[in-house]
Amino acid sequence: MSPKEASSRAKGGVSGRFTPARIIVIVIAILAVVFIFENTRHVKVRLLIPEVTMPLYLSFLAMFVIGVLCGWFLFRRRAR
Repeated sequence: MSPKEASSRAKGGVSGRFTPARIIVIVIAILAVVFIFENTRHVKVRLLIPEVTMPLYLSFLAMFVIGVLCGWFLFRRRAR
């Protein structure tokens, strides 16, 4: 077993999974979801030509999901 493998096994468990960066991302995601569901009024949304009336939280939720997917696509780790 190499020293790198030994140190990674020692870091295993819950403390190795919850780094400060991951905790911050989780908190921001929770705040975003709370913000989304606090805004429930209907608004007109226009995407190029069509205009749709929908609850504001659905448009926020759609943008949140699109942002998460873009972030995942851009920053995923490449398997070698």
